[in-house]
Amino acid sequence: MTEQTDLHTEAQGAGDPAAEIAALKAQLAEAQQQAAAARDQQLRAIAELDNVRKRAEREIGTANKYGAERILGDLLAVTDSLELGLKAAAAPDASAKAIAEGLALTHKQLHSFLEKHGVKVVDPAGHPFNPELHEAVSAVESAEVAPNHVLSVMQKGYRLHERLLRPAMVTVARAPAGNG
Repeated sequence: MTEQTDLHTEAQGAGDPAAEIAALKAQLAEAQQQAAAARDQQLRAIAELDNVRKRAEREIGTANKYGAERILGDLLAVTDSLELGLKAAAAPDASAKAIAEGLALTHKQLHSFLEKHGVKVVDPAGHPFNPELHEAVSAVESAEVAPNHVLSVMQKGYRLHERLLRPAMVTVARAPAGNG
């Protein structure tokens, strides 16, 4: 449209000041309109970004507050099983064998829960010692287990997917003193 205004001005003659002023006023009005439209677009974009930021903050807050809901809901079954076991153990005719069986089932239920949520047991008995997964508590001479292999596990370790939650606490075998 600016080119048309320039052509119109040239057609009326270069010497007519009134025509030039009118053309310049038209160009100014058009530029002001474009600037107002651009400013409006900028304000709308800023408002949209602010809304997206606020929505993301709300969603993060909700996820932090209720993110563990599904996991904890699954864990309630283990809690129920423990409560039933405690109630059964308090009965006057409770047998140690029945309590042990119930405890074993609850333990199995807990391990199923952990596996379902990506937790794997690190039980390195008989495997080579790995300082990234194991914490050596002591080293004991052993003829039955190869040197630098795990002789016994004091506490199993756990991994969440590929991340170590807790290293396994182990006793590492070393060669008997006479075989050096």
